[in-house]
Amino acid sequence: MQESKFVSYDQLPLFLNAKLVAQTLGIGQASAYELMGEKGFPAIRIGSRIVVPKDKFRQWVERQTGGEK
Repeated sequence: MQESKFVSYDQLPLFLNAKLVAQTLGIGQASAYELMGEKGFPAIRIGSRIVVPKDKFRQWVERQTGGEK
């Protein structure tokens, strides 16, 4: 397992691409693309790009870890 390159959500930009999702979660970029295609994951398409709003990503992480209902 790879280690996250970030220590705080404040370090993240407003929108995360697959590379940043991978780096933040400590997973491979292919796994990040797979995750971004799953139902319930807060990814949005802007033209040909798929991005994740930072605040929605944080909420998703909290739900996955039992932090938010």
